[in-house]
Order: sequence, then C-alpha cells, then structure tokens
Amino acid sequence: MNPRPPIVTILGHVDHGKTTLLDYIRKTNIAEGEYGGITQKIGAYEIVTNFKDYKTNKITFIDTPGHEAFSLLRARGANVSDIALLLIDGKDSVMPQTAESISHINAAKIPFIVVINKIDLSETNPEKVKNDLLKYQVMVEGKGGHVPVVLVSAKTGKGIKELLEAILLISADLNLTYDETRLPQAYIIETKKDRRGIVVSAVIKDGKIKTGDVLYSQDKKIKVRSIYNDRGQTISEAIPSTPFELLGFSELPEVGSTIQSQQNNQLAPLVPTKLKEVGSQKQFNLEAILNTAPKEKKLSIIIKTDSQGSLEAIQGSIKDNKDIEVILQAVGEINKSDIFLAKATKSIIIGFSVSPSAEAKDLAKQEKVIIKTYQIIYELLDEISEVASLIKEKEEKEKNLKGEAKILANFTIENEIIFGVKIIKGKINLGDQLETFRENKLIGKTKLVSLKIRAKVVSEVKKGQEAGMMFYPKLDIRIGDVVKSIL
Repeated sequence: MNPRPPIVTILGHVDHGKTTLLDYIRKTNIAEGEYGGITQKIGAYEIVTNFKDYKTNKITFIDTPGHEAFSLLRARGANVSDIALLLIDGKDSVMPQTAESISHINAAKIPFIVVINKIDLSETNPEKVKNDLLKYQVMVEGKGGHVPVVLVSAKTGKGIKELLEAILLISADLNLTYDETRLPQAYIIETKKDRRGIVVSAVIKDGKIKTGDVLYSQDKKIKVRSIYNDRGQTISEAIPSTPFELLGFSELPEVGSTIQSQQNNQLAPLVPTKLKEVGSQKQFNLEAILNTAPKEKKLSIIIKTDSQGSLEAIQGSIKDNKDIEVILQAVGEINKSDIFLAKATKSIIIGFSVSPSAEAKDLAKQEKVIIKTYQIIYELLDEISEVASLIKEKEEKEKNLKGEAKILANFTIENEIIFGVKIIKGKINLGDQLETFRENKLIGKTKLVSLKIRAKVVSEVKKGQEAGMMFYPKLDIRIGDVVKSIL
C-alpha cells in the first residue's frame, strides 16, 4: 500500500476569500519549472509542500464553486473529498452560506478545519467567530471541542504554512493509502468541450489509469486517448490523488459519475437508485418516503423558510421529536444545492412560505427529490410528525420481521392456486400469518396453509430456498409481490 495525498475541498460563504486563498496556495506551492508554474483550470490541482515529516508532502485541492458542486458530487455517490476547510471571514463571522456549508460537511461525515481569514485586518475578531460557531454545534479547540482552527490571511499568506501542515496532520491520522494493482476508482469533477474534443476532469482515489486503457462510465465504453495533469502536460498514467484530464469520451458524462474498468460496477453509491417523485403534490407519497431508507430510524429533512422568525418557530416545535433529523435549516428559497444535499442524504425538502427556483424544481424532478411547501405552519408540523411516526413504525416492523418471500410464479393444480416463491430474508413456517405487499404497499393479510419443496410437505423454509405455497384467505397475489411473516 502506498500513502495517498489528501483531497481537500474549501467551503464557506461567498466573498469570504476562497478564490484568494486557493490562488495564493497554488501560486506559492507549485513545483518550480513545471510548465512555467501555470496551473490549468481543470477543477482540481495538486501542490507540493516543503514538509518532510509526513507520509506524503502533496495535497490535492478541489477547485470547484462552493458547496453546490460539493453536494452534487455527493448526490452522484462520489464522496471525493477527504478533508474540508470551513473558510470564514474574520470580520463577518458566520453567515448563511457558512451555516449551509456546516450542514454539507456534517452530512459528508469528513473531518474539517475551521479557517478564519482576513486576520491582516484590524476589525477581524477570531473569538467572536469561535463563539458564533458554538450555535451550530461546531466546537473548535479551546472552546471545548477538537475541531482544529487556523488563522490566515489569504492576501499576505500569513498562516498558510500552518494550514497546510494541519491538513497533512489530519491526513496522517486518516492513514490514506492506495494500491496500484486494484481496479481504478475515479470520479468526474468537471466536463467541457474544447478544440481537443470532450475533456473530462477527474480525481482518482485507488488503482491507476493509463493511456490506452478501456474504461466505462455510466455503462459507456471509452478508450483513453490521452491524459493531462493540472499543468497541462501529457502524462502516461494517473495515480491517486492526482487530478487529471482525460480524452476518449464520445459524449459528455455526468459530473460525479464514476470511471471504472468494469461495466455496471458503480462505486459505492451513497444514494438510493429509485425514489418516487412527489414534487408539488398536495399530499405526501408516503410509500416513496418510507421506502427511501428502510434501515433509518428518523425522517431526514431540509427546512427552508421565508424568515428567521418562521425558522425558529418550526425549530422550537420539532426539536423534541426524536424521529426527525434536520440536515439543514436556513432562510431563503429552495435552490439547486438543497436538491443535491437532499439526494445525498436521502432527505425530503420542507419549504415554508418559500418556493423552489425554476432550476431547483426541474432538478428535483430529474433527481427524484421530494419537495413539499406550506403556507400554514400547523399543517407543516402535523404532516412531518405523522410521516416521522410512520417511519418509526416501519422501523419497528423491520426489527420484528421473521421472514420474507418473493412471488416468482403461480400455477393452478386441481383448482387451487400454488405460488412459487423464493425466501429472501429469514425464515417462514407453515401456519404463519403473512402480510402481502405490492410495490412496498400493504394489500392484505393471509395465512400460509400449505408449504412444499419439490412436492414434499415441509414445516419451514429458510433464506435462499424456493418453495410452493398456498394461502387462505385468498388474495389477489401477483408475480413480484412480497409476503412477510412478522413476529
């Protein structure tokens, strides 16, 4: 195993200095003599630090616009970043997009560093920033927590050296490694067309990609024509965590999709592949919500309101409900970033006196994310409490599940309907009371009155076995339905 450089994303409020910080780091840490020191804009870049006491002295920065791009990658199943930097202006302190960035970082479950910028200005107040962060459950070192905090000036460069070392220190704790012999794991972070044709920017996290390799992305076969590094130089292979451009695609792939060496082998998807669209329906599609996360105990929601007063009223009403998990709560219209975060965290979006932007509405349909808006607060509270309770009830039923079988076939013998089934969970016994489901919706209850394997009567069938079953009372059971035995 080889040590892998960390991949870092910077998140924060607009105008808090992200571009200046990235530009300063890029300008002062690019290896001398490489392509005149000019970094190409490919969505990520790699720097070489002067530190020698760590497993690696390299760091890769994802250079994409804010938390929208971050959540888009995660919504596609690509948890690209290893570490996040939460950048805060030392004068302005915590702003709305800072709070949203905290939610995105927490949802990604990655370590982060609080970076307080503009310390070259006399009005900067780091202590106020640290205290304000406590309101968002971010406890930095010196305030009862363990989140590292670094003071910097992206303009003068003060504190940048300490920041880079803090990144390498966390990276050492994470023990990031890769194996060149493994199948490649690469994620697309940007796409474009130029004189070279379709150009895909990507970061690889394991294995390696070489010129001439035959790869797949979204079931499309590609042959790698050429690879370029972030200096615009042609390279023969890309290794982790190298950012690179790849030529060989005949059509633009989705940002966040994976590049792999085998077809139909998407990497560790973090989101459900099927989620029924609800959009702006007047009532919740409860089946869709309940089946997004069968193992979850809580209803995950994103709350957007028209005012801070409305937000605080909703917060106060649901804070004691242990069946609800608030992923993000903020003032403002429902935007694209909210859609990506909802998909990545399997959440539904709740809007009070706000509407989704036209872009967000179209994206929600495309990504099959549920949005529900309200004008009356008690209707909002009643419905989310009801859905949270139903999720809890479903969770309890899952815990008490004895066995589950899928209907594969049916046939009639001597006027009796026999159902061919396969046991997919647990076990089922002759005489069990069963619940029958179609597309995860309960259609009726019945009893198992006959159980046979290859014409032999048996009293029990277990996971993996196939059997013939008869039920009474008779129900309209069809191929594809599921029967469950509940303890």
